[in-house]
Amino acid sequence: MKFSQRLVAELKPIWEANHHHPFVQELSEGTLDVEKFKFYMIQDYIYLVDYAKLFALGAIKATDLSVEGKFAELLSETLNTEMSLHRSYAKEFGIKEDELENAHPTPVTLSYTNYMLSVGKSGGLDKVLVALLPCMWSYNQIGHLLVDTPASNHPLYANWVEMYSDNDYTDLTNWTINLLDEITTGKSDEELKELTEIFKNTTMYEYLFWDMAYNHRDWPEIK
Repeated sequence: MKFSQRLVAELKPIWEANHHHPFVQELSEGTLDVEKFKFYMIQDYIYLVDYAKLFALGAIKATDLSVEGKFAELLSETLNTEMSLHRSYAKEFGIKEDELENAHPTPVTLSYTNYMLSVGKSGGLDKVLVALLPCMWSYNQIGHLLVDTPASNHPLYANWVEMYSDNDYTDLTNWTINLLDEITTGKSDEELKELTEIFKNTTMYEYLFWDMAYNHRDWPEIK
């Protein structure tokens, strides 16, 4: 069994919980409160700034020139294209650019991004991959699940579904999964156990991120 298959099999309850979170379910039905999605959009923008740094770490830690080039391409694409698209999409919700740029991370966003970057800096390319893959992989799966739902025709949410279900994003996800399987071949059970724990943690953070957006969980107001 490939390592990626083993991960999903071992962590099935956590993995599927992301797909069935109320945020995702209501998004699929087209009934999600727009204010919840706006909260998510702002935090997702903050998240992407640090997520892009994982691609930089991937380029640094790659030992193959083509892999290094791919991560450099992903870094550029995220910073120069995806972030621009995110800003344009946010305008459809009435979110101004300065609101995105000046927003503060919630405790969940801050903890999640710090964890990913800490893990990515601490080891080799394998750790970078298991830190970034739960977000990419689960979004691609959710995107495909939502293709034939009311969300795909929603005036505001259809673009989100299209973004994460399109062929280019699917190809990127599959490339990342295959790279993880390739570089983990022959690793010891102890090494795979450590990588599984990281993947589990970032998958749990994905759940917390949905939960944060759904319940508007921010820093407490202390007076």
